[in-house]
Amino acid sequence: MVRKIGILNGGGDVQPLNAVISSIVKSGVHRGFEFVGFEKGWEGVLSPMLYRTLDLKSVRGISHVGGTILGTVNKGRFAAKVGSGDVNKIPGEILNEAKANLEKVGVEAVIVIGGDGTLTGALQLAELGVKIVGVPKTIDNDLKSTDKTFGFSTAVDIATEALDRIHTTATSHDRVIFVEVMGRHAGWIALNSGLAGGADMILLPEIPFDYQKIIAFLRTRKETGYRSSVVVVAEGAAAKQGLVTVMGQGEQQEEVKLGGISNTIIHNIDRMAPGEFELRNTILGHVQRGGTPNSEDRILAKQYGVAAVDAIERGEFGKMVSLRGDKIITVPIADAVDQLKLVTLDALAVDTAKKIGVFFGD
Repeated sequence: MVRKIGILNGGGDVQPLNAVISSIVKSGVHRGFEFVGFEKGWEGVLSPMLYRTLDLKSVRGISHVGGTILGTVNKGRFAAKVGSGDVNKIPGEILNEAKANLEKVGVEAVIVIGGDGTLTGALQLAELGVKIVGVPKTIDNDLKSTDKTFGFSTAVDIATEALDRIHTTATSHDRVIFVEVMGRHAGWIALNSGLAGGADMILLPEIPFDYQKIIAFLRTRKETGYRSSVVVVAEGAAAKQGLVTVMGQGEQQEEVKLGGISNTIIHNIDRMAPGEFELRNTILGHVQRGGTPNSEDRILAKQYGVAAVDAIERGEFGKMVSLRGDKIITVPIADAVDQLKLVTLDALAVDTAKKIGVFFGD
């Protein structure tokens, strides 16, 4: 039976990571397990190794603290995903080194807390016989095999609070303000915060937008007495045409796909409709990852942590714990990283937003 368990987290940080780590240790110690925490994700497993013993004392009082006591990286020698869905085969010598190092410190199984990229790397190591249980971690909530990932709810809360504040200054100055939020390939944060925060327009990676239609929408709002507008835009949003033709000048500008898209949008609108709107933007960026987790995320993180120890105790390796309704189940890691969970046109939140007049740029 497994007795010594490794814990690592990889990829971007999210607020409830410490809550997961704490619940794993607290749940496992009482069952007779020992724990080793690897620092900086998979890099800590590779030479020179970075690890520490995790016991009840080391995880005391960390559940409400954002970030991770183990540190994390979203690059390095174990990078297994490039872009959206493109798998990078990790060199055999790297995988073998990781396996040998785990054996060297007596780790018999590893709980891997991560998203698409981190779990894809874990899957390749599992194929060499390493016993792995995955815990889903992505702030974008884009893992298809689980209903929700921890960190998402807190990120939506942060974005919603920002929108509440932006509304007042937009109204005071008759401005159109774009609020750029996380969401490279999936627009769940933008969709949910936009709906909660009363956005007039929501731009998502899954629904390519049309500049002409955006301008027409803003003009209609002005004509009907709404001189200010608040727009939520996911960082991965993109125009339908890919290349933007600027009215009256015949110039073309390549569309920025990831990050800084709100700058590109306001620049192009100002060129296509010069002087018609007072445009501003704010990019929330890493603010969405920081601070303390909300209560919903703390609870979900602890449920995942306990479920991961349960899975190891049952010998369910090569699996990821997953929320389905009000139950935590396990699913094959291979299924979990097979494809991203994207916003669809028939999503309830999209339907609700459209029926109350929110425009999606299409």
